[in-house]
Amino acid sequence: MERLGRKWGRAKLPKLGWVTFRWSRPLGGEIRSATVSRRGGHWFVSFLVNDRATTPEQHAMPDTVAGIDRGVKAAAVTSDGEFFDRPFITAGETARCRRLQQQLARTTKGSANRARVRARMNKIMGRVAGRRADFCAVTAAYLTAKNALVVLEDLKTRSMTASASGTLAEPGSRVAQKRGLNRAILDKGWHRLELALISAARYTGTRVVKVNPAYTSQGCSACGFVTETNRESQAVFRCKAAGCGHTAHADVNAAINIRHAAGHAVSACGDLGNSRSVKQEPVSRATGRTPT
Repeated sequence: MERLGRKWGRAKLPKLGWVTFRWSRPLGGEIRSATVSRRGGHWFVSFLVNDRATTPEQHAMPDTVAGIDRGVKAAAVTSDGEFFDRPFITAGETARCRRLQQQLARTTKGSANRARVRARMNKIMGRVAGRRADFCAVTAAYLTAKNALVVLEDLKTRSMTASASGTLAEPGSRVAQKRGLNRAILDKGWHRLELALISAARYTGTRVVKVNPAYTSQGCSACGFVTETNRESQAVFRCKAAGCGHTAHADVNAAINIRHAAGHAVSACGDLGNSRSVKQEPVSRATGRTPT
């Protein structure tokens, strides 16, 4: 590989010869391999390097813990009350995609015109995916630098975003509503954020733990009382237990419950793995507390 200037370089790849590329960041290590890919009409080359970095045995702030609630209004909310979110697609791009979808519906399958319309759509969605990846990487770097333990819900995103349309013999119900929820979940990048946290944790010594998501949005973080009516709306949580009346933002309350769930897993199991332990003591559905 050779550096041609401040912005440009070139690498000699098997079967391709010399390939010129634009630098986006310093390599910072010994090159092990290179991968060429094409996304949204653009070609990319990515280098695998050995930066000789090792995972610290202990985080710089070992006593810090954050529970993270992933939602459809805000991509991530922490138990400390921090909100992380950003729009990944502009209004103009949304209108452009809608027009392209209409054009696509009028094209013939397998035609050159259909391929051109799909290429234009992929170019827009490639920019959207890039913004989402950048958001997840920046958020993950911030959270792992600040916390020695990050607690997430053990969400099965693929199952949660499965289609509800059903079959002709057994059609699904509330299909349009489920489609909108699926789109919102995928747009916020829940799984990508989880992967980004695991990747960033290698450089800070942060532990990423996943806990049972049951009743985290319905339980009171102050007293543990669980009922569906506690969450009055998307943003408002108000405990209905007699003598409590705890009020908080619903997502912050859920994040605190997620953080507490990791503590319960430690006391019951004595370990903190990357997924919840099957040995964890059951939680009461009435109170949200571990029975004694």
